[in-house]
Amino acid sequence: MSSESISANEAAAAQEFPDRVGFKPDNPFLVNFKPYIPAGARLRELTPIPLIMGTLLGIVFGASSLYLVLKTGLTVSASIPVAVISITLFRALSKVGLRNATILENNIVQTAGSAGESIAFGLGVTMPAIMILGFDLEFTRVMLVAVLGGLLGILMMIPLRRALIVQQHGELKYPEGTACAEVLKAGASDESRAAAHAQAGAPVSEVRALPIFTGLGIGFIYKVAMDGFKAWKDTPEKVFGGAFSGGSIAAEINPALLGVGYIIGPRIASIMCAGGVLAYLVLIPAIKFFGSGIAGALPPGTKAIAQMSPNEIRGAYVLYIGAGAVAAGGIISLFRSLPTIWSGLKGGLADLRGGQAARVGFVRTDEDLSMKFVLGGIFALLALIMLFPQLGLKWNILGAILIVVFGFLFVTVSSRLTGEIGSSSNPISGMTVATLLLTCLIFLIVGWTGPTYYVTALSIGGIVCIAASNGGTTSQDLKTGFLVGSTPKHQQTAILVGALASAIVLGPILLKLNEAGTVYVAVASDPSVAAAANFRVDSFELSTLKMEQLRGPQGTKDQGTYRAYYKSDSQGGNAVKYLVNDQGVPVYMADPAINGTHKARPDGTTVTKFDAPKAVLMSYIIKGILNHKLPWTLVLLGVMIAIVLEMSGIPSLAFAVGVYLPLASSSPIFIGGMIRWLVDKYLRNKFARHKMTEEQLVAEGDKSAGVLMASGYIAGGALAGIIYAFLNSLPSLSSFNERIELWAGTSNPFFKGPSENILPLIPFVIITILLYLAGREVILRGGGRAKEVQPSSFGP
Repeated sequence: MSSESISANEAAAAQEFPDRVGFKPDNPFLVNFKPYIPAGARLRELTPIPLIMGTLLGIVFGASSLYLVLKTGLTVSASIPVAVISITLFRALSKVGLRNATILENNIVQTAGSAGESIAFGLGVTMPAIMILGFDLEFTRVMLVAVLGGLLGILMMIPLRRALIVQQHGELKYPEGTACAEVLKAGASDESRAAAHAQAGAPVSEVRALPIFTGLGIGFIYKVAMDGFKAWKDTPEKVFGGAFSGGSIAAEINPALLGVGYIIGPRIASIMCAGGVLAYLVLIPAIKFFGSGIAGALPPGTKAIAQMSPNEIRGAYVLYIGAGAVAAGGIISLFRSLPTIWSGLKGGLADLRGGQAARVGFVRTDEDLSMKFVLGGIFALLALIMLFPQLGLKWNILGAILIVVFGFLFVTVSSRLTGEIGSSSNPISGMTVATLLLTCLIFLIVGWTGPTYYVTALSIGGIVCIAASNGGTTSQDLKTGFLVGSTPKHQQTAILVGALASAIVLGPILLKLNEAGTVYVAVASDPSVAAAANFRVDSFELSTLKMEQLRGPQGTKDQGTYRAYYKSDSQGGNAVKYLVNDQGVPVYMADPAINGTHKARPDGTTVTKFDAPKAVLMSYIIKGILNHKLPWTLVLLGVMIAIVLEMSGIPSLAFAVGVYLPLASSSPIFIGGMIRWLVDKYLRNKFARHKMTEEQLVAEGDKSAGVLMASGYIAGGALAGIIYAFLNSLPSLSSFNERIELWAGTSNPFFKGPSENILPLIPFVIITILLYLAGREVILRGGGRAKEVQPSSFGP
C-alpha cells in the first residue's frame, strides 16, 4: 500500500500504532484514542510485589464480599477501593526510601484484587444450595467449583477482548472500569506522568485515600462494638398489632449495608426496598388477615397462620413468592439482552477465527495470552471437571458440553452487559437461573431425576455462574488497562493468579462462616423440633451415613459421635440435618448459619445467620423441576408480580430481590441510596458551570470521597462480621460471650429494655451523617484536590 493511498484516519492510526501494518479502524472513536501510557513506552508492570499485594487484597475483599452476598445476595465492585489502597501503600513506601509503583503496577494490583469479589458472588449464590438440597457443604466440592469456574470465565473472556473492549470503545462504556482508570491516572507517579502523553486535560489531582481507610476503621469498630460487645441491638424493629396485625418494619443497622446502598445509588436501592415493603407491609398482613380463620396448618406452613409471627409467615409463604419473582425477573432481563448476546457471540466467534488478530498487529497494548494457552487451559479445566467425583460430573460428557455452551454464552453476555450497565447491575443471578432451568429440563428429558443429579445440576450452575461473574469483572479490568495503556497479557496473568488464590481461600471461609453460626437444637428440649423429628433411620441406611461430632462451643459439652442424616421435606422445602444415634433416633437438629432460623445457642449466646436468598432460589429451581414438589401456586404469584412490574416500566429483578430479602436488610440499603441521592444533587450543582456530560458526572461521583468511604464501610463492617463469627465459634471464648450477653441483657438499655428499638438508632444515625458529610467533602478532604475538572479528561 503506497503512502498516497492511506486515508487520513489510517495515517493517524499508523502514527499512533506504527507496528500495525494496514490497520483500518472501523470505530471512529479509535482514530483519536490515545492510552495514558503509549504503546511504545516501557514501564514496570507485572512485578512480584504488586502481584502479591493484589492477590492478598483480593482475598480480603473477596471475604467481605462473601459475607455480603450471604447476607443480601449483593456485592459491589472492589476495583476502585483496591486501586486506592494500592496507590496509598506504594506512596507510603516511597516516603521511606522504597520505590513507588508505576500506574501499570497499580493496575496489576487492582486487576488481581478484583477477582475475589466475583468469585465470592458465585460461591454465595450457588454453593449453599448444596446444603439446602440435603448434601454436605464439602471443602473439596466448594473449592473445585470456585477454581474451575473462576479460571474458566477468565480464559473464555480473553478471545472476546478485541471485539468488546477495543472495537466497541466509545460504545460500551464499562463504567466501573472507566472510573477506575480515572482513579489510577489521578494517582499516577512522577515516573508514569513522564511517560504519559502530554495532552490537554491530563489529570493533575492526587487520589484521596483518607476516606476509604477512615470508613474501614469506622465500619470495623462499629461492627465489633455492636456484635462483639453487644453495645446496642443490631436490628431494631416494630411489629404492628390490632387492625394491621402481621405488619412489621425493621432495620439491620449494619455499616456494610449502608455502604452498599450508597454505592448502588438511589434508584436501585429504592426499588429494592419497595419489594421489602410489599412483603412485610402488604403480603404478610394479607396472609395473616385471610389465614387467621383457618384452624389447621395451610401447606407449605406447618402450623396455624393465626399462631405465626411475621417472620414465620415469610418463611412459610412469602419466600416462595419472592423466589418466583426473582426467577422471572432474571429470565426477563436475560431475554432483553438477546440482541446483545447475539452481537457479542458474533464478535467472539470472529475473534476466535483470527479475524481481529489478522487486522490488528501485536503491539504491547494489544498482546493477549496465546490462543494455544487459552484453548489448552479450557480443555484442561474441562478434563478436571469430569475427573473429580465431588462435582457429580465424572465422565459426564453431557455435563461438560453444557458447561462449555452455557459458559461461553453467558461469559459473552456478562462481558457485554457489564460494558453497558456496569457490574453492579449485571444480572448474573438471572443467567444462573436460566442455566439451571435449561440444565434441569435437559436432565428431565434424559431421565436424570434422582437426588444425586441435584449436585450435578448445581455444579454446572455454580461453575457457569462464577465464570460469567469473572468474565464481567475481567472485562472491567481490561477496559481499565486499555485506557491507561497496560499490556493485556500481563493483566490476564494477574487475574488468573488472583482468581486461583481467592478460590482456594474463600471456600474454607464459606465453610467456617456456616460452622460458626450452626446451632445444635436438642430434640428433647424443643416440642416443635421433636414433632418434626418423629422418625427413625433404618439400620441399612444408618450404616451409610457419615460420622460427625458437635462443633464449636457446644462440642465441649457433648463430645459424643453421631451420624449425619438429611431429612427431605415432602412439600419441597429445605432439607433438615439431624444428628442421630446408633439406633437411628434423632438427638439434635443441626440448624446451619446459612438459611437457619435459631439465632441463639442453648446457653443464650447469639450467632450470625445468613439468609443466602439466591442460593435458596437455586435449590428451589432444581427441586421444583426434578421432583415436582414446589408450591407452584406461590411461585407463580411471584412470577405475576414480576410481569406486572415489567409492564409498569419498573426493573423487576431488583424489586424481586427486595421481596425475597428481609425488610431489615433492604431498609439500610435504601437509607444509603437516599444519602447518595442528596450527595449527587449537591455534586450536580457544584459542577453545573463545567457543562459536564452525564458520563463525566458519574465518573466524578464514582471516585468521590463518599463512594470511597462507603467502600470502607463495606470492607470494615464485613471483615468485622467474619472475624466475630470465627471467634464466636471458639469454645475458649464461650464463657466470655455468655458474660457479655448476660450483661447486655440486664444492664444495657441500648440492647435490652423499653427503648431497645430506639436508642440503637443513635450510632447508626451518626455513621450515616458522617457518610453524607464525606460525600459533600465537608470532612475527609485529605489526599489532594483537582486543580480544575476538564471534561476532556473523561472522554474516550
